[in-house]
Amino acid sequence: MPEIGSFVALGDSFTEGVGDPAADGIGCRGWADRFAERLARHQSGLHYANLAIRGKLLGEVLDEQVPAAIAMAPDLVSLAAGGNDLLWPRADPDALATTFESAVASLTAAGCTVMAFTAFDPRAFPVLRLIRGKAAVLSMHVRAIASRYDCLLADLWPMRILTDRRLWNPDRLHLAPDGHRRVALLASEVAGVPVSEDWRLPLHPQAAAAGFAGAAADWLASRRDDTRWAKEHAAPWLSRRLRGVSSGDGMLPKRPDLTPLNIGLSAATELTATAHAAQTAERAAV
Repeated sequence: MPEIGSFVALGDSFTEGVGDPAADGIGCRGWADRFAERLARHQSGLHYANLAIRGKLLGEVLDEQVPAAIAMAPDLVSLAAGGNDLLWPRADPDALATTFESAVASLTAAGCTVMAFTAFDPRAFPVLRLIRGKAAVLSMHVRAIASRYDCLLADLWPMRILTDRRLWNPDRLHLAPDGHRRVALLASEVAGVPVSEDWRLPLHPQAAAAGFAGAAADWLASRRDDTRWAKEHAAPWLSRRLRGVSSGDGMLPKRPDLTPLNIGLSAATELTATAHAAQTAERAAV
């Protein structure tokens, strides 16, 4: 395992941790916090900052977060961004890749090791699957960029477990706690951090519909769910974007400074409890 004394996380709501409530019930935890906690268990004195803010576009991450990260001179920087850009009909994944590469080039030139993230495969959701082609193209570029700049690569696209809707929140844009846990395990593997769990562990199989009537009922339930999602989540998001408003406007990073992360015995116990709870939920899900 390479020595990592400091870690800075950059990006949008995915890295901020939206969908994974913190223990205080107020803030977010998320994959980056979970990864940092695991890293701190093996790297004494780890310093950690998280500059990610929900709603950020890739260009904003480049302009606002990358210079701040470089000023901190961390050993490791994670870069996961571009998802908000892809939601726009005119999004050009080739142009986004150019911006992504600019961020990676700046970080690596400053001596940082970069952990680059591809997009996840959105095929599980009827509307979001419309951007699947663009997400695939951007992911292809990210893999090539990671290779050129000798980055660590956290490839979310092949994580077929993430096509299970139970790992997502109802808004279909943010991972649920167990989804964040699994991404943290992937990041740990990529960074060479020892893990005792496997993100590939399948969820408990869902009960199949019985006969034609059951299948028809499932189909109707799915369409009602799609309608509810459009009204409660898609429409408000579109309204904000048309007004030039972001869900992250006015927000500050949750960990703006590179400070020590001391998890102690209680946090280590909590990590074990989280894994146990996730496994219990999988066995109970039907």
